[in-house]
Amino acid sequence: MVRNTIRQRLDAALSMPETGPTIRRYFVNTIFDSTFVMLGIIIGSAFSGDPNIHVVVATIITSAVALGISTGVSVFEAETLEQNRRMDEIEKALLRSLQDTHIGESSRSSIYLISFLNFLAPLIAGTIILLPFVILSQEGIQTAAWIGVGLAISILFVTGLVMGRMGRRKPLVQGMRMALFGVAAFVLCYFIESLV
Repeated sequence: MVRNTIRQRLDAALSMPETGPTIRRYFVNTIFDSTFVMLGIIIGSAFSGDPNIHVVVATIITSAVALGISTGVSVFEAETLEQNRRMDEIEKALLRSLQDTHIGESSRSSIYLISFLNFLAPLIAGTIILLPFVILSQEGIQTAAWIGVGLAISILFVTGLVMGRMGRRKPLVQGMRMALFGVAAFVLCYFIESLV
């Protein structure tokens, strides 16, 4: 019963024409931002003069959760505002309320789905980048840091690849562009960290 209800709400959300493009747009932005934050954390804590594996792991986890809550809530508020404005326009045209209709339910389900997926985006990026630090011990923190940087740049590459495919642009070129932004950010932040 619960499973059927979830499935119905998911179908209702995906039936809205704006849901797919909005999910893609927000999710790509959130993955991109989260990955850059994780890169900054690795540079600031794992490549510091006295790195501590527990500090790195705790910082990645808490930052991923904080980013997830932040993006989830901000997207929820922004989408609620936009969907309510759309619904008001439709209701004015039809001269009736749509709150208890299929359209109203689909609109609410769309907001929840978009917000939930954006809440998950930083957790996904954080979990992938966190893996080498969890697997390796304090003695292997530098190795874990380099693997983490490689994973972060790989996430950016895959995100660019997916964007390229969805946008019917050259996926490989788009992936390389995103990865290059990651490399440039790493080099710049690493240089800043070495000066401090």
